[in-house]
Amino acid sequence: MADGAISEGLGLDRMLVLEVARLTEATAIAAARLRGRGNEMAADQAAIETMHRELARVDFKGEVVVGEGEQDEATQLFVGEVLGAGKDTSVDIAVDPLEGTTICAKAMPNALSVLAISERGGLLRVPEMYMDKIAVGPGYPQGIVDLDKSPAENLKALADAKNVPITRITACVLDRPRHADLIKSVRETGAAIMLIPDGDIAGIIWTTAPRDTCIDIYMGTGGAPEGVLAAAALHCIGGQMQGRLQATNAEQRRRAQSMGFKDLTRKLSLQEMAFGDIIFSATGVTAGALLDGVRFFDKGAETETLVMRSRSGTVRRIRTTVREAAGRHVD
Repeated sequence: MADGAISEGLGLDRMLVLEVARLTEATAIAAARLRGRGNEMAADQAAIETMHRELARVDFKGEVVVGEGEQDEATQLFVGEVLGAGKDTSVDIAVDPLEGTTICAKAMPNALSVLAISERGGLLRVPEMYMDKIAVGPGYPQGIVDLDKSPAENLKALADAKNVPITRITACVLDRPRHADLIKSVRETGAAIMLIPDGDIAGIIWTTAPRDTCIDIYMGTGGAPEGVLAAAALHCIGGQMQGRLQATNAEQRRRAQSMGFKDLTRKLSLQEMAFGDIIFSATGVTAGALLDGVRFFDKGAETETLVMRSRSGTVRRIRTTVREAAGRHVD
């Protein structure tokens, strides 16, 4: 590998695809050992510690731009932390070691370990606050959906593009009281809704494979950092997404403005949130619509990972079997 993680004229070194997948695999295994135990904090901490340890060992150096919070809020994987064994800081890092801490603790579907790396400047730094999001997968005319349009308008446009009645469209929405009006509006059109308890990165990724997941569109408000990670995935595969920051108090507005977001009413395009050469990896912690969860067996574990790269447009599904060696615990 070249010094750092950038190959001259080629963006990220292609060998990093497998390295990024290995990182989410190890993290998913660590979290899966605590699934169904009812302890969200323990599962989350196990994932954070594993991803932090593994990132410290990799043969590149990167700065965390989406992580576990600011430096005064987190001791590991905080925004601004530099990790890796490379000589120069050559990549941006976005992490969610355990997306869906509650669903992992309850052994419910669709918990993931997620990581994206980009060329420097390729992932948008956003404050810890809500983001209103709308997303669809690839294959549609540009601008098919828009945050400034009503749910009915967006669903009709999507149905028309798919040449199906609106009753054949299914939207994914986080099951939250704040979405009551959105849910009512979607159902009034005749479209269906899949309500999910947590994990809107997964919900957005599902739009890229509607034949497998039955999800055509994602709508609603979730975390802004998770929005950037989801945008990284869609950038790799050609989907569409818009986001708009949602400050709920004066401190969040101040923080957003200090980071350069002067107009919080402005829509953020997919290209603003994620651009250039990006590698994205997600490994299932619990079984879900798109990925199997970690399966343990005597002396080992099996994982399933979805890894994508924007420059080549490749999408890989990787099943990995990890066996314990003498004196080494599978993690």
